[in-house]
Amino acid sequence: MRVELLWWEGCPSHPETLADLRRSLSEEGVDAEVEMVEVQSDEQARAERFPGSPTIRIDGEDIFPCAGPAPHSLTCRVYRLRDGRPSPTPDPEDLRDAIRRRNADRR
Repeated sequence: MRVELLWWEGCPSHPETLADLRRSLSEEGVDAEVEMVEVQSDEQARAERFPGSPTIRIDGEDIFPCAGPAPHSLTCRVYRLRDGRPSPTPDPEDLRDAIRRRNADRR
């Protein structure tokens, strides 16, 4: 399983997301290194189809795809927690569920 965390320097939430991601991978028994991909320009953001920081991809797919068209630029991403509140990081339960589904699909 290839796991990437795309981020940009102006986003303060990527360290928390990295910690949540590593913890979720471990809890789900997935032995995968997290590749950190720093997005440094709007051009790179467009090339990477980067909807904002932080973005988590597994095997090249965003595990939280945007509902509508997303601007591909250096911006912070907003997620929704399970209770509906906005958050700069994915809900940990949603993160574990996404990893569990992707891991099951690989079997």
